[in-house]
Amino acid sequence: MAKVNIKIEGVSYQVEEGLTILEAAKQCGYEIPSLCAFNHGECSNGSCRVCLVEVVGARGLVASCVYPVNEGMEIIISSPKATEARRASVELLLSNHSQHCQQCDKNGKCELLYVASATGAREGRFAGSKTPTTYDELTPTIVRDTSKCILCGRCVARCKNAHGKDMGILGFENRGFNTIVAPAENRSFINSPCIMCGQCINVCPTGALMEKSEIAKVDAAMKAGKYVIVQTAPAVRAALGEEFGMKIGTPVTGKMVAALRRLGFKKVFDTNFAADLTIMEEGTELLSRLTNGGVLPMITSCSPGWVNYAEYNFGDLLPHLSSCKSPHEMFGAILKTYYAEKIGVKPEDMYVVSIMPCSCKKFEKERDQLKTNGMPDVDAVLTTRELGRLIRRAGINFPKLPDEDFDTDIVHDYSGAGVIFGVTGGVMEAALRTVYFKLTGKEYEKINFTEVRGLEGVREATIDINGTAVNVAVANGMKGAKILLDDIRAGKSKYHFIEIMGCPGGCINGGGQPYVRDVFLPNEDDDIMDTYIQKRANALYSEDERQVIRQSHNNPQIKALYDEFLGEPNSHKAHELLHTTYAAREGFND
Repeated sequence: MAKVNIKIEGVSYQVEEGLTILEAAKQCGYEIPSLCAFNHGECSNGSCRVCLVEVVGARGLVASCVYPVNEGMEIIISSPKATEARRASVELLLSNHSQHCQQCDKNGKCELLYVASATGAREGRFAGSKTPTTYDELTPTIVRDTSKCILCGRCVARCKNAHGKDMGILGFENRGFNTIVAPAENRSFINSPCIMCGQCINVCPTGALMEKSEIAKVDAAMKAGKYVIVQTAPAVRAALGEEFGMKIGTPVTGKMVAALRRLGFKKVFDTNFAADLTIMEEGTELLSRLTNGGVLPMITSCSPGWVNYAEYNFGDLLPHLSSCKSPHEMFGAILKTYYAEKIGVKPEDMYVVSIMPCSCKKFEKERDQLKTNGMPDVDAVLTTRELGRLIRRAGINFPKLPDEDFDTDIVHDYSGAGVIFGVTGGVMEAALRTVYFKLTGKEYEKINFTEVRGLEGVREATIDINGTAVNVAVANGMKGAKILLDDIRAGKSKYHFIEIMGCPGGCINGGGQPYVRDVFLPNEDDDIMDTYIQKRANALYSEDERQVIRQSHNNPQIKALYDEFLGEPNSHKAHELLHTTYAAREGFND
């Protein structure tokens, strides 16, 4: 790309043509205070006026996040005029903002507080009325508090960017001083076709959008003397370290286990065990559909955000979904039946907590279809961020913890295939490893099906399995998924098996993962979305490579579970415990 010569604070630099002043300044070693800085362009461009700078020759101050550099441009960041304007912009935002910072879960990661400090903004400089507040906590997943919203529009843009323009649930409601961000007609999320993925939470710079915490529920269960078991999803270990200043992509499995043990959980298990179980059930279901004329293509059902999307928008295609529960729900069912019987604990005395990268898992556990013997399979879901809060609350110095192993009971072994569930394409690859064995009677020599790896919105491949061509596709984010679903509806789909994940990049970029923004990553130089997702993905792929067993069907404890309890994959008992149903739902309702 062509280069242009510019000056910043009187110093000459050469930068790529087409960059904004904000981006160019960052490359040259300057950080202009901003509420959209390096957040993938997801904001109402230039609306907050926090990043104002002087450009010699321009008629007034310019918003650096949208103003492109050009040859010979001279930029002044620190002039009294620009400094005062940035401070005033932040003070105006603060004047309409709830300032109950000590009660806000975003405290410590709030970008508004960060720019207030950077600009020297003073609290209470502009006093007056505040916009009427909507507080919505009716869903199990998302809390919306408009008193903390600064109308940056990042949540609105992320919803559309991840799931398509037609899918956007959030928008600007009302006008002028009464403007708020909300679902249509300021409805609750519970009365909208929101898929609860939590991507809006990930990009909110304040506490206006947050996951609904279940820490108090876990505290209550421990206080009541319940037998509290915790399970952790694969993507959590790839990101939890970020909560404690560790580099993106640092695998922290052992320290995570040590922390959970110190937090008082009776047993610490890995959801990867149930991921292997999911592959046994899902792979068998796929083979049955292929050989017995079942509904094809079969589509994975591990992502609750995707399941919500299907029930809202493609009710006629629900027979294409695998009937398998997601891994943590399968694990909950096994823990409260098979495992409870083994250790002599009554199911009603057992309390199962899932640590998930996905805020939508909170919604999923409430589904009526995910109960066994009248009890929910999973009792509480904490996000990766909530686990970080728990660890800090307990005064645990996470980076200094020793590495410890998961509990070595009868449900702890897992394969590398279970690990890669956390990245887009991982469920597909894990299933192919087992399906290949089932169809050929031998292991796939290369083990890795790299054809289904990558962060593109849609990927496709044809896998030759002993002369049988299996057409597969992978989508992450509903924007890509809709393309595949429209083809199915039109009768044009060529695929046998499709993996769909609700979040771009899969669970490693789930709605419950640590916030990513440059100013909070002092050890990182990268600030591009694909870069941080790829770093987390690499952490999971590297753990897969380190495993002795890398195929789900070779997990000895999975074999024992079928021999002693379930019988065989897709058996009657397996269907009772490990499979579920779906139902079409209305979108916006009263």
